[in-house]
Amino acid sequence: MALYDAYQVQITACDYQIEQCFSNFDSQVDVEESPLPKSKRRGTKPQGNQPDFDLRTHLYRISGVDFTQIDGLGILTVQTILSEVGLDPSRFPTVKHFASWLGLCPGSRITGGKVKSSQTRPVVNRAANAFRMAAQTAAKSHSALGAFYRRLRSRLGAPKAITATAHKLARIFYRLWTNLDSYADPGIDAYEQQYRDRMLQNLKKKAQAFGLELIPISHSTE
Repeated sequence: MALYDAYQVQITACDYQIEQCFSNFDSQVDVEESPLPKSKRRGTKPQGNQPDFDLRTHLYRISGVDFTQIDGLGILTVQTILSEVGLDPSRFPTVKHFASWLGLCPGSRITGGKVKSSQTRPVVNRAANAFRMAAQTAAKSHSALGAFYRRLRSRLGAPKAITATAHKLARIFYRLWTNLDSYADPGIDAYEQQYRDRMLQNLKKKAQAFGLELIPISHSTE
């Protein structure tokens, strides 16, 4: 018990130093004029190794975005990502540069004009690992990202679905980061409707290629 208490004192001292470090960063948003939106998490109990201070407000203040509104991105995950990528999005000219740096975009190993492999390149990147962990969390959610993961998992398996979902999360993160925008989950129904629309468009194109036309089935009301 004495050893536990000693560790708690050290952890509290570390939390104090971390909070002081965050306080030295310039503010990108005035939290008084633009307060944080309501947290998507249920309850107020700190999760895991979350420090004993308002970390979410600090991350929002120094970045100008509440990334925790994105499904799968918890407070500690956002802290990990920002600690790796920094606060200046201009380091990555486009979202493709960002995804490539993370090692989450499909590879393009081409020899003699033929694609030999499209696997993602192996990288040692804490931010990429954080996005992958976030993808596994989002997979369990009743959100558009959760539906996206589950549909890919049924076709490609879990590893590829995790990578694809992590890539999607990184693209959403970059868009919010560069535009200082907010995120709103479109929901499972919206995702399924978009999926059906894409499937229908692909079927129409295939039918036109064979000189055919798709005709909806009319249901009789009699």
